[in-house]
Amino acid sequence: MVKTLIVPGLFGSGEGHWQRHWLDDHPEAVFVEQGDWNRPALAAWRSALEAEIERHPSVDIVAHSLGCLLVAGLARRPIAERIRSVLLVAPCDLEETERLHPGAIDFGIMPRQRLSFPSLVVGSLNDPYMRFDRLQALCERWGSRLIDLGHAGHINIASGFGRWPGGYDLLKVLNGMAKGDRPIAGPAMQVRQPTLANRL
Repeated sequence: MVKTLIVPGLFGSGEGHWQRHWLDDHPEAVFVEQGDWNRPALAAWRSALEAEIERHPSVDIVAHSLGCLLVAGLARRPIAERIRSVLLVAPCDLEETERLHPGAIDFGIMPRQRLSFPSLVVGSLNDPYMRFDRLQALCERWGSRLIDLGHAGHINIASGFGRWPGGYDLLKVLNGMAKGDRPIAGPAMQVRQPTLANRL
């Protein structure tokens, strides 16, 4: 069975976050722990993620926020051959994140190289950590399909995302794309979630 690695961002994903619910709902999922959630350092976080990937023949990765940049940075590293697919939810812009949390992160520069594994990016029109136009440009560089959730904030607890079954469906779609079964037409697909009930 292919393992699904859950990769949080800055401050981790606390109780009630959709990534925690993912773990509860999927016994094959593994939470990638980091030594310091409050002061992320790229070298240390990358080392922890690569060590977890090495434990499995093949993995899917579901990342959030800063975790998306961590995963994108693996595209040209040898470990990438074990990555079947990645679902990148609400990637953050390093410049904006450093402005919002001065001195908290040491993550180098934005990864902009084309990803070497199938990827879906899920974004929001009003994410305080990434302007949508910048997200669109980043997806073009990464070669990723973009799913537009509308006005969904940072797609976290604060914006109403607790248990999020829609995310499970997106990973299934992504795996279908990887096998050539179910392509998504166009550079950005709108998947609106109009009510809070859809996110819980």
